[in-house]
Amino acid sequence: MTDRARKTMASFEWAMLLALSIVWGGSFFFVGIAVKELPPLTIVALRTSLAAILLWLAAPALGFVMPRRREALVAFLVMGLLNNAIPFCLIVWGQTQLASGLASILNATTPLFTVLAGHFLSADDRMTPPRLAGALCGLLGVAVMIGPQLVDGLGSGVLAELAILGAAVSYAFASLFGRRFRRLGIDPIATATGQVTASSLMLIPIALIVDRPWTLPMPGAPTIAAIAAIASLSTALAYILYFRILAGAGATNVVLVTLLAPASSILLGAIFLHEHLEIRHFLGLALIGLGLACIDGRLLKVFRLAKSP
Repeated sequence: MTDRARKTMASFEWAMLLALSIVWGGSFFFVGIAVKELPPLTIVALRTSLAAILLWLAAPALGFVMPRRREALVAFLVMGLLNNAIPFCLIVWGQTQLASGLASILNATTPLFTVLAGHFLSADDRMTPPRLAGALCGLLGVAVMIGPQLVDGLGSGVLAELAILGAAVSYAFASLFGRRFRRLGIDPIATATGQVTASSLMLIPIALIVDRPWTLPMPGAPTIAAIAAIASLSTALAYILYFRILAGAGATNVVLVTLLAPASSILLGAIFLHEHLEIRHFLGLALIGLGLACIDGRLLKVFRLAKSP
């Protein structure tokens, strides 16, 4: 079933999307803790490699068989690059300079980029006037969040914000590319395992060369706990949920999780990290939410029902 055919999600898919938003929103919180003691590449390499180990250890209980044909292995490699290696590195680097809540809000632009990419790269996900209006509204929200620095010149803060937006673009391409796993007949759990394994093989050598982690001081208990949580909950479990939703509801629906994730991230950051967000950040999020409502089509349906006799 194509994304075009699936405009809305079933109740169990919404439940999985809510669960995914919680564990993914938590990832920004966990990264916010880990970046205080570990460099970005080391964090990302630990995140993907530990998640891969957990999924492989759980393979017998989960009952999936990893495909070995070349087409599947290439797909895992591309998905690992687009959905893990690139966005994880950009987000973690961005969070060395940004609050976790702001990073999650910027990441909420993923559905907007997915709609734009889908129009040009997908035959069954064309741009419509409501979707165009939603994309423009969402991009306005991004501009509001970045604020005056957007026109004042590039500074370290703006570069970090652009890095998070770059991650959102990578996620958008990944969600479109990821639809092929269903056509290949690959189980969502096998897909999750394959992509984190591929990204681990890419990231571990780079982290070893660049960060030389054996020279770093031993991190404290909070950082170790954060790494364990981001690997097990925000990566291994999250991608099982992600690919199950993607297989059933499609690319545009699954990336709506990035709108829900900021709520949990902001709450965790405010409670435990004492982070502060400005009014413009919430105004920008509201504009993004309005844009996503237009893209999803539910807002228009409500208005039509209200006007009908």
